Amino acid sequence: MTSETPAGNPRYTVAVIGGTGPQGKGLGYRFARHGHDIVLGSRAAEKAEAVAAEVAERLAGVDGAGSARGAANEDAVAAADVVLLAVPYDGHDELVASLAGALAGKTVISCVNPLAFDKRGAHGRVVNGGEGSAAESAAELAPEAVVVGAFHNVSAVGLWGDEEFLDEDVIVVGDSVEGKQVAIDLAASVTGHPGIDGGKLRLARVLEPFTAVLISINRKYKAHSGIRVTGLGEH
Repeated sequence: MTSETPAGNPRYTVAVIGGTGPQGKGLGYRFARHGHDIVLGSRAAEKAEAVAAEVAERLAGVDGAGSARGAANEDAVAAADVVLLAVPYDGHDELVASLAGALAGKTVISCVNPLAFDKRGAHGRVVNGGEGSAAESAAELAPEAVVVGAFHNVSAVGLWGDEEFLDEDVIVVGDSVEGKQVAIDLAASVTGHPGIDGGKLRLARVLEPFTAVLISINRKYKAHSGIRVTGLGEH
């Protein structure tokens, strides 16, 4: 972490693992657009570098924007203060386990949603017999990292859009106050205001499958819906 973003938030270098997918690319773009430096990670460095160049092209001319570059996953993690996991759930555990050593001592933010699709639409997958989540699995697989959950419910389409900020809230869950604060700070790059502390990490079991509800709403209304938490006043 170095200095501050133009908005006065702590400035981070964020490794986005899964940074070549729509969610990872979109979140990386939002972070960099508002002053953070990003390293998009992929199994293949060349693929990450190509997507990072696409992000950097969109950042050209944006005052106060951070940098964007690509690297192989382990190199991306090594270069970062904060790691965002934005990978598909299939293969998630194997990938996190392979990076566990590199993740030690890092703040790790999981936005992974274990979802499935059938003729009735999207639905949440059962993790650990209903007693777990992707975020909790990451915490178990990388026990020396500080794992929090956030950014589960933001639309990849909206993240790559032209609006300055998305009109929604980011809910953050975790067992570390300091780890949650990092995600709360980064949320301001997406929504223009800090994220909301939603409680302990186990509540990722609610946030992750709730994305299926938003997918259903979007399909019904042909929209890109998000979550807004009311009644909090200024936060």
